[in-house]
Amino acid sequence: MSKYPAKTHARNTLSYYRSLAAAAAAAANATGTSSSSEKPLFALTAPSLTLYPHCDQSQPFRQDRYFNYLTGAHDLPAAAVLYNSAADRLTLYLPPIDADDVMWSGLPLSPTQAQEKYDMDVVKYHADLAADVASTNVLTIDDRNKSVLESLLSSSNVTISPTFKEALEEARLRKDEFELALMRKASAISDVSHRAVMSALPIETNEGHIHAEFVYHSMRQGSKFQSYDPICCSGTDCGTLHYVRNDQEMADKQLVLIDAGAEWQCYASDVTRVFPITGEWTPEALAIYKAVLDMQTQSMEGVKPGVKWDDLHLLSHRILIKHFLELGIFKNTKSPEEILEARTSVGFLPHGLGHLLGMDTHDVAGHPNYEDPDPMFRYLRLRRPLEPGFVVTVEPGIYFNKFLLEPYLKDPKHLEIINTEVLEKYWAVGGVRLEDDVLVTETGFENFTKVTTDPEEVARIVKEGIAKGRSHFHVLA
Repeated sequence: MSKYPAKTHARNTLSYYRSLAAAAAAAANATGTSSSSEKPLFALTAPSLTLYPHCDQSQPFRQDRYFNYLTGAHDLPAAAVLYNSAADRLTLYLPPIDADDVMWSGLPLSPTQAQEKYDMDVVKYHADLAADVASTNVLTIDDRNKSVLESLLSSSNVTISPTFKEALEEARLRKDEFELALMRKASAISDVSHRAVMSALPIETNEGHIHAEFVYHSMRQGSKFQSYDPICCSGTDCGTLHYVRNDQEMADKQLVLIDAGAEWQCYASDVTRVFPITGEWTPEALAIYKAVLDMQTQSMEGVKPGVKWDDLHLLSHRILIKHFLELGIFKNTKSPEEILEARTSVGFLPHGLGHLLGMDTHDVAGHPNYEDPDPMFRYLRLRRPLEPGFVVTVEPGIYFNKFLLEPYLKDPKHLEIINTEVLEKYWAVGGVRLEDDVLVTETGFENFTKVTTDPEEVARIVKEGIAKGRSHFHVLA
């Protein structure tokens, strides 16, 4: 595989920087040097290894995503990178060699090795940075970077530039083929791990077993880190969106929901699957699962350049309302459009249809509006038209969370719509969410996620796993 295209990423960032600066200047009717002639110095630093408080053990290292975008050095702590746009030169600066660290951890990467590994024009050490910058002002993105760079330069000629940060985010938003290959790899690892979880019953009797099974199979495939802490819940806990306990027994419950994604060289996957614990769907669980699958299928089919994410989100609510009217959870005393306007469906789908995906699970540049007065859009993390190169998650859900629904069940406006007697049958379902990772292409979309969502296929996988497990235990006995 060729090197991570750091130099191209630096040039992309410069292009967006100049465009954003020109737009800002035009908006302010500014005069002076044209933004197209700006020749800034961009600099970023990687975090250093950090010890736990009162302990000599390091916390797990997580590379800064902005630094990674300009270097591809996903596993390199304490380094710095400088892009000299006037010279079109990208330079990586390695930390000095520490003899004590070498004794415990071995020799670090040498400049020659780094030059071979990374897409850099030059590789040097920290001590060379000051001479390369001289008295020129350096742009960076936040206080941490500013503080580290000023210590390396022994000067204060470092400026935090919101325009530089925004330019990095706009560049990160549109994935190139190298990045897409990393994301496809992460998704393929997650496919195997999700299927392994479905297949591993009956040895998975606790939510913690689900968690362990997914991480085990991800690490077996080379993914040392997860994109985020896996969400492994069962029964009514499936109605908690970002459930964190992952430790409850699963007996006498209907469903398991696992939201987990392996990471590959700082690039994320984010996948959610739901399956029946016994291998048999209850009528209520199957009805809700099919409703969510319909929501996901139709929403995903709408993914293409120019489409507004808001509109696909609205579509998912319209499909939810259609199914709830058919199931009797919503009364037919009002039209689907009246129910949509009442926002009653938000109680059952309180989050957005999905979000941007990249180096961060909830990736940058989505332009959300968490102050939106409309509850249907308040938690929508993507509020801009789709473009080729965007990677998004498509993850509708339906949840029966008593705490979230309590205000709706006390509000006469919503009680005109919700049939509480029918709703009573669905509390035990807890919640269903289906989530795939999707690339926006020039003509439509590509779904990176291959693990099945077909309810019959899911049930078959679970039942086959249960049968194999029982046979195995019988032989051992």
